[in-house]
Amino acid sequence: MLYSRVEDTHFPQNRYLRLRNGIFDLNTPRIMGILNLTDDSFFEESRISSKKQLLSQAIKMTEEGADILDIGACSTRPGSKAVPLKDEINKITEGLNALRKELPAAIISVDTFNAETARAAADCGADMINDISGGGYDPGMFRAMGEIKLPYILTHVQGTPENMQDSPSYTNVFMDVTNYFSEKIARLKEEGVHDILLDPGFGFGKTTEQNYELLQSLDQFRIFGRPIVVGVSRKSMIYTKLGLTPAEALNGTTCLNTFALTKGACILRVHDVKEAVQIISLLG
Repeated sequence: MLYSRVEDTHFPQNRYLRLRNGIFDLNTPRIMGILNLTDDSFFEESRISSKKQLLSQAIKMTEEGADILDIGACSTRPGSKAVPLKDEINKITEGLNALRKELPAAIISVDTFNAETARAAADCGADMINDISGGGYDPGMFRAMGEIKLPYILTHVQGTPENMQDSPSYTNVFMDVTNYFSEKIARLKEEGVHDILLDPGFGFGKTTEQNYELLQSLDQFRIFGRPIVVGVSRKSMIYTKLGLTPAEALNGTTCLNTFALTKGACILRVHDVKEAVQIISLLG
């Protein structure tokens, strides 16, 4: 396979997650489709404003081959502001209930950095939590994850959505992210959280150059033995470098997703499911 990992025998990677209904196998890369229940997403075409639109998009993604649906109700694009917690919880629980009724077998991730939202999502049948803050925006998040016992996507971020792109600074971006993961994994384990996935956080407090440096080093994160999640879909590291808009960045997204798979990515988080599934089919 073109995306086989180099020297995995030295750094064995756990490619299985314990979900509510069994074991989720990540030996073949998986696709996570993005469902934005917000009008503030950076990619206008991904914004969902009604239950009907949510179900239509979720069904389309599932039919195109999405393995996971990632539902979020608070934009975390650079420059965005947090929505009231009550509003986020209401949107997430309503969306989850609708998805569970229409797609009972779907694997659903909830994109949130709030502990109470994570708890409410677990009560409504969420399968995993995707926290772009790595527990940094809500000090109760790690404790909540220990209580609800769902897989947790640990993302690296520097700053907050409002200021993360003001002046990102690192001594060495790969080593700084590595140290961040080491410290956060240790804290999560203390809370009894063991199904941990790692997301380097492309675009979250990083310059374009730092994003590409991190992407080049992606395979080195295998030292943690954790599944790697990559979310570069239509982001500024693509469209700014190419002088395009997010709407024009599908080709660049496909290129970087392909590269990420050759570097050991286990899950691609994307707006465009069909094209991402095609990458895996061709590399397989």
